[in-house]
Amino acid sequence: MKKIKLTNGLRVVMEKIPTCRSVSFGIWVKTGSRHEHQDNNGISHFIEHMLFKGTDRFDAKAIAEQFDAIGGNVNAFTSKEYTCYYAKVLDEHLPIAVDVLADMFFNSLMDGEELAKEKNVILEEISMYEDTPDDLVHDLMSKVVYGDHPLAYPILGTKQQLEAMGPDDLRAYMKDHYTIENTVVSVAGNINDDVIELLEKHFGGFGNHGEVMDIATPDFHSEVLYHKKKTEQNHICLSFPGCSIHDPLQYAMILLNNSIGGGMSSRLFQEIREKRGLAYSVYSYHSSNEDSGLFTVYAGTAPKQTQEVMKLTKEVMADIATHGISEDELRKGKEQLKGSLILSLEGTGSRMNRLGKNELMMGKHLSLDDMIEKIEKVNMDDVNAALDLMFSKPFALAMVGTTDKAIAGMRRDDFVALRSNQ
Repeated sequence: MKKIKLTNGLRVVMEKIPTCRSVSFGIWVKTGSRHEHQDNNGISHFIEHMLFKGTDRFDAKAIAEQFDAIGGNVNAFTSKEYTCYYAKVLDEHLPIAVDVLADMFFNSLMDGEELAKEKNVILEEISMYEDTPDDLVHDLMSKVVYGDHPLAYPILGTKQQLEAMGPDDLRAYMKDHYTIENTVVSVAGNINDDVIELLEKHFGGFGNHGEVMDIATPDFHSEVLYHKKKTEQNHICLSFPGCSIHDPLQYAMILLNNSIGGGMSSRLFQEIREKRGLAYSVYSYHSSNEDSGLFTVYAGTAPKQTQEVMKLTKEVMADIATHGISEDELRKGKEQLKGSLILSLEGTGSRMNRLGKNELMMGKHLSLDDMIEKIEKVNMDDVNAALDLMFSKPFALAMVGTTDKAIAGMRRDDFVALRSNQ
């Protein structure tokens, strides 16, 4: 891995992988829904869409044709904390990818007619999301846990806010947030030193400086939210406090997740799906933000089975709170985590993503060997410290479904009591 700064101070991280013939190239900007406020919620995602709608050189169709003509892929995504524009192409076509993406990044027209059309596209995206209850419940979980904090805002925004946005609003937001200090370029694949000259040519003229936005650390709210919707299944999330991306307990939390609901051999999957066939989808995951994190359990099941699924879920979590995990689970979890980590880094796209996100959010990079060493060093004291954090507060709960009978009056502080007695 190599890290440089262009003459204007823009950070570039790159990794040469001479054994492949592809290159993945990304532009990362530290802005997402948590950097917005109530009146402009959704603007980061809106800008992401609009950068594909045309420049003076390329209209929307020409942008697509540029990449189709070379057999490449171009796309983008917005999260709560960052936005990324990326492409994957053959190594010989990297200059085309950089040229087109840079033109989109710096010279998008924000045409009023295109903006009106794309506004409708995003409204359809919001409608699609709201019609997908197993996705919607996770957004509701954010509202439950984070309350009025910007981390509770939906990435897509809402119809009311989108309707009020015009081209000038998007341009002003980009001026404030699309700055050199907030931007990282990452490249991974079959590259050589010529890539620096290529990036200097297209990004060396970037001169928009600004200050990195201060963020407020959210509190964890142990609340309940039920959203009534006509569905075939009830969709439920339980969330517990988790680790930030900087927390040294993060690896212990990930290993806990493997045991609780992170795979087919996990406790929740085995108890609820394999042994009893009560759910098709049941799992857990740990998500980390810059200053906070969540450990979340999800299950989707028929209304008549919801009470039983909740009972079993609470039994699994109660056992974890009381007894933790075994040494054998910890050992197996380490091997599983190491394997998935190594396999996930075999493609140029995943390497580019790792480089860009690490530089943008942490400003530092761990080698694969460093990460494996940190995984190996996790011991039972670390696991117990992670459990103490998870069960330090009553869990939050969100549900989408036909009735809240299964969760009405559910006790949510019993894990705290169980853990405090250990």
